[in-house]
Amino acid sequence: MIIFKNVTKLYPPDVVAVKDINLSIQSKEFVSLVGQSGTGKTTLVKLLIAEEKPEKGKIIIGGWDISNIKQSEVPVLRRQIGVVFQDFKLLPQKTVFENVSFALEVCGAPTSIINSVVPQVLKIVGLKDKMERYPHQISGGETQRTAIARALVHRPKILVADEPTGNLDSINTKDIIDLLVKINELGTTILLVTHNREVVNFLRKRVVSLDRGTISSDQEEGKYVL
Repeated sequence: MIIFKNVTKLYPPDVVAVKDINLSIQSKEFVSLVGQSGTGKTTLVKLLIAEEKPEKGKIIIGGWDISNIKQSEVPVLRRQIGVVFQDFKLLPQKTVFENVSFALEVCGAPTSIINSVVPQVLKIVGLKDKMERYPHQISGGETQRTAIARALVHRPKILVADEPTGNLDSINTKDIIDLLVKINELGTTILLVTHNREVVNFLRKRVVSLDRGTISSDQEEGKYVL
């Protein structure tokens, strides 16, 4: 599903963000990407969604080499990769339903599709009864669930969760991780970027550790060992 082949990314003047990365993630896998700040985790995410391009190497998503992707093709790629961020990025003047449907509207989806898909996705994340509320009327955990629902509306093959629990307490963190496991069990490949040692150790799934832009370890059933 995801292949990095000898990928190197540089930033001016001479910062090596990632160097000679070789990584393969299979379809329907759940992988945690860990490492200290500045080790290249965010750069890998940006390369994966074609926000950045590598200086060297290849990045292949579902058989598609995106290393030199055309700008016009980027929206097609991003409909296959859902991304959830730490800071939610919801529109405060829109309801839960409208925040999720907006991702379909900007792609020109007809109203019939929106009215069919959005309630289904909100049901998956446990928010079907909150879809008429605004972001300020729901909890932090529910806000992050809304962001996850928005990332799922295109039915992506891959979901990248970049520090999705960074602003949440321990109870909401567990709820979000349980939800990501559920989404993974439904067939979506999950890449979880996290600093949270407890989350990684709880999952007992594959852990890829980065150190100074290179992969320092890759454990099939790993723990947070940094």
